[in-house]
Amino acid sequence: MLFLTKLSALETSASQNTVVNKPPTIDWINNLKVISLFAVIVLHTASLLLMDYKKSPLNHWLVADFYNALVRFAVPVFVMISGTLLLHREYELGDFLKRRLTRVIWPFLFWSFVYIGYSWYNEDIAFTNDVWANIHIILHQLKYGAFYHLWYVYMLIGLYLFIPVISKFVQHATEKEILYFLLVWFVVTAFSQPYLSRFQPQIDVHYFIGYLGYLVLGHYLASKELPKGIKTPLIIYFFVCLIGITIGTYFISANNRDLSTAMYEPLGPFIILFSSGIFLLARVTVFKLPQSLVKIRDLAGGLSLGIYLCHALFLVLIDQWWGISYKLCNPVFSIPITALVCFILSFLLIFIISKIPFIGKYIAG
Repeated sequence: MLFLTKLSALETSASQNTVVNKPPTIDWINNLKVISLFAVIVLHTASLLLMDYKKSPLNHWLVADFYNALVRFAVPVFVMISGTLLLHREYELGDFLKRRLTRVIWPFLFWSFVYIGYSWYNEDIAFTNDVWANIHIILHQLKYGAFYHLWYVYMLIGLYLFIPVISKFVQHATEKEILYFLLVWFVVTAFSQPYLSRFQPQIDVHYFIGYLGYLVLGHYLASKELPKGIKTPLIIYFFVCLIGITIGTYFISANNRDLSTAMYEPLGPFIILFSSGIFLLARVTVFKLPQSLVKIRDLAGGLSLGIYLCHALFLVLIDQWWGISYKLCNPVFSIPITALVCFILSFLLIFIISKIPFIGKYIAG
């Protein structure tokens, strides 16, 4: 996830054929950021039930299927938001990398060691009296990720390394050139899926594969002038995508007699289309929130990296300590309840950590 900073002033001059760099409305960006953060927690709550395809009652599994389809936009939309906020200007290379990477690496290292410590406590890994063997275990954990959700940080760092390059392209490209990039990225991504890979020609197109496309897509969709009255079609589009992904996953899994995540893949055509619709729907939707909720929203958004990093541990702990998980009651209710409890506890912890003098900002993210 690329975590968000305050919007800088976007350049207002552009050629007639260049995508206009309009400043996005900060409220919809902040709304979408917190929604996506909560959606990640819902996703990780529901995924345990989803993966239990052969053992869970079908009605319970279908609830997990629905929730997973509902929130699969989370990581792609986070990256799209970052494209909106970070691709509107060119950067001095050293300054950008120093500021952005340090904001990610320090909290990432801290929480990686927390998860390594938990894995040792949980007897998933074992340390010995051999110092070098212990160092090797730690380095192995840091290389591949100390917990399942930390893959995002590795992807995030890769995107940060490329943003100073891609931002120059975006700033000087015409709309036609940006659409060309997005079209090739979408087609290449689609044909990289297992169900279409046999049709893929032996052309080296790996330059167009990955989350980089979401960066450019977010910038483009936030900058593009939208027609009036688009909200109703976007709502219909949202439900069509949601129902299609939910039902499609059920029938493919039933046909394979095992769980299929073909329609869930974040780097797949279905989630690209779904995420684009949600991004645009958030852009044209106005929430009238009380000022108190606005402050909490903005505070949570500013602490989103830390909340993301620690939430997976809370999901484990609240299950072990209090039995709060998707198993608590009917998953229609237990999944959002578990996610909400986890979100609140994660937010409170990171908020408290952020207030620690000197080191708080390096841990909270």
